Amino acid sequence: MDRLSTTTLLPETFQGARDDITEQIAVIWQQIKAPVIVPLLGLSVFLCLIMSVMLLVEKVYMAIVIVLVKLFSRGPHKRYRFEPIRDDLELGNSAYPMVLVQIPMYNEREVYQLSIGAACGLSWPSDRIIIQVLDDSTDPVIKDMVQLECDRWASKGINIKYEIRDNRNGYKAGALKEGMKHGYVKDCDYVVIFDADFQPEPDFLWRTIPFLVHNPEIGLVQARWKFVNADECLMTRMQEMSLDYHFTVEQEVGSSTYAFFGFNGTAGVWRISALNEAGGWKDRTTVEDMDLAVRASLKGWKFVFLGDIRVKNELPSTLKAYRYQQHRWSCGPANLFRKMLMEIARNKKVNLWKKMHVIYSFFFVRKIVAHIVTFVFYCVVIPATVLVPEVQIPKWGAVYIPSMITILNAVGTPRSLHLLVFWILFENVMSLHRTKATFIGLLEAGRVNEWVVTEKLGDALKTKVSVKAAKKPRLRVGEKLQLLELGTGAYLFFCGCYDVAFGTNHYFIFLFLQAFAFFTVGVGYVGTFVPHT
Repeated sequence: MDRLSTTTLLPETFQGARDDITEQIAVIWQQIKAPVIVPLLGLSVFLCLIMSVMLLVEKVYMAIVIVLVKLFSRGPHKRYRFEPIRDDLELGNSAYPMVLVQIPMYNEREVYQLSIGAACGLSWPSDRIIIQVLDDSTDPVIKDMVQLECDRWASKGINIKYEIRDNRNGYKAGALKEGMKHGYVKDCDYVVIFDADFQPEPDFLWRTIPFLVHNPEIGLVQARWKFVNADECLMTRMQEMSLDYHFTVEQEVGSSTYAFFGFNGTAGVWRISALNEAGGWKDRTTVEDMDLAVRASLKGWKFVFLGDIRVKNELPSTLKAYRYQQHRWSCGPANLFRKMLMEIARNKKVNLWKKMHVIYSFFFVRKIVAHIVTFVFYCVVIPATVLVPEVQIPKWGAVYIPSMITILNAVGTPRSLHLLVFWILFENVMSLHRTKATFIGLLEAGRVNEWVVTEKLGDALKTKVSVKAAKKPRLRVGEKLQLLELGTGAYLFFCGCYDVAFGTNHYFIFLFLQAFAFFTVGVGYVGTFVPHT
């Protein structure tokens, strides 16, 4: 009987302990809610609304510029002189400028043949072009394969140079800088850069070089990217939507207004004198391309974006590769902004409006505010207001502004409008990693100079698709965590917006969701470091 009584009392004891803990938490919450939580949350809402308005104004401004450019046909061919380079009987091929084509690569087993073959297939007088393969590969087998490919093209009469170095200092920037030191480069007028997965059309040089030849003020000509694997999976379609907006709107607006935009690091042609005047390649951040572009712009050089020239390349098709790429693309600009803010402000060669454009629009709003407001406002603040009904978010801030920003972003890829909801979810989940990377860059924290080369699959994509059809792959631990984060973040985001928009207050449901919000944040951090084997 004594044993039975003890067993019966145990659940009641535990239940009483749980009730006491719950009551204590409720008391603490009520004590700190009014003096601490409400003011802090109110301030967060105020700051997020300001950032949302800043982002909306920037999007509307760019949309207006694009409409005017299209309406009045103010493309590059109207703003700058363009004439095909013609043969000269007296000068012969000397009438054509000397062009250097650089292809930096690192263990690119799957794509090295594609990029080298495309570069060697460029139409240009054979004695006025040099193909330079900058191989930083650490795998000796791949090194031998790349060298054999270069030798094969050399045997066909192509002027191709295979260059290696004994270290990887500076990563891509270090390789490009080292490549410019060779003696044969001194005779070159322009340098074209293609990453290892880029495949330009044969007429690429005929359509870009004339802008530089006939317009001495132009330092850079940038082409657009065309994604060969955009239809591989839903994730690549989401990437296509974001990058199409970047090229269709952001790059075009920068080119049309201030003749400035960020160099994309590939599929571009630099005037070597502009590159040298700007100080050459620097490896102080993970965005050496943007660094060079900003410095060249501060020297007074103009940039031209050619949206009608598209160079085929590959999107990251695995979550691991995409996450590392986004870390680099978010951390690098924030870190560069920290390093160059005062240099831009003190510059005397460019006018005040251009400096304001670079500091405010290019860096602050697009590279910092956009990431922070997407995560903090939509994934943290809006759900938090459910627990604190004293703090109200106006409907225009929670519904109308996000809707307008989303619609303006979607115009770059009309074929994917039906995927808009998935794109919203995808961007909100990735905003956690981008925001974290942004703060790492601003604060110069531990991973600020982390450089992981984006995995490229090349022809292996076809094999990969067939394997997927034959065998359903098992999700790795990190991918499972990411999927959990996606589902939780998406559910939380939409429920929070619904609550604000329609004035409902499902307290207990959202209490459960709020607990999941903190769990989601934790999952995001864990998922970033989980190894994928």
